Amino acid sequence: MVMPPSVGFIGIGTMGWPMAANIHKAGLPLRVHDSDQARVRRFCEEHGGAEGGSLGEVAGQEVVVTMLPTGRIVREVLTEAAGGEFARQVRPGTLVIDMSSSEPTGSRHLADWLAARGVVFIDAPVSGAEPRARAGTLTIMIGCNDSSVLPKARQVLATMGNRLFETGGCGSGHACKALNNLLGATAFAATSEAVLIAERFGLDPAVLVDILNVSTGKSFISEVVMKEHVLERKYATGFKMGLMAKDVQIAADLAAAVGLAAPVTQLVNQRWQQALEQQGFDADNTEAIKFWQR
Repeated sequence: MVMPPSVGFIGIGTMGWPMAANIHKAGLPLRVHDSDQARVRRFCEEHGGAEGGSLGEVAGQEVVVTMLPTGRIVREVLTEAAGGEFARQVRPGTLVIDMSSSEPTGSRHLADWLAARGVVFIDAPVSGAEPRARAGTLTIMIGCNDSSVLPKARQVLATMGNRLFETGGCGSGHACKALNNLLGATAFAATSEAVLIAERFGLDPAVLVDILNVSTGKSFISEVVMKEHVLERKYATGFKMGLMAKDVQIAADLAAAVGLAAPVTQLVNQRWQQALEQQGFDADNTEAIKFWQR
């Protein structure tokens, strides 16, 4: 019988909380760390697991998962925070899995930096909002340079997702995540424009969306996001404006890095950066339509 690895989880925000809860529910030893220590205590009271009061305590686990807002923050936590405590105390052979939405090139640099210390790095970002995080049915994209660690990684990842894709070397998972969100952001921008044009012309936007959903314009955006969040004025997908804009920027930067002219991507990026500036980082991403409406 293969013993489950001990897991350190850094970052229990909107997505990290249910993801960490599912790890513990599956019977894996869990130690949780967050910049908000009161939140860590609440988590452990509700779900169990041990408090990781310091990064050094988390660094002592066999597998360390990060679920943080940006790749920059991931790099800071693992290399610089608390005087580089994690880097000083992490042991050779530890597996680090970054499930945040980070920059692919930054992930490659971090993988090399950790490899020099005997630590293996995997990028494994997710697709699926908070309800799928709670259900443990996330889609997970795995970028890895060392396939020998994949069985251990899958022991942990399978507690959080039911669709696991091996995408290639380090950084490839984060590239796939950014490109997926680029398409989602593009669909939302285009569908929003169609709805706003319809409204200005005097059409009922709800009727247009019903037509889209039985026609060639149908998408996840028209079926779920427009129907449930925009037309109902809920604006509550649980995915922040700043995070969507960040992912679109990552995709635009990736296009530039590979030397591809991508005018649609550049325009969509511009639209989301403008919406971010006006609506703010913490607004729900669907509130971009409020700015575009003006």
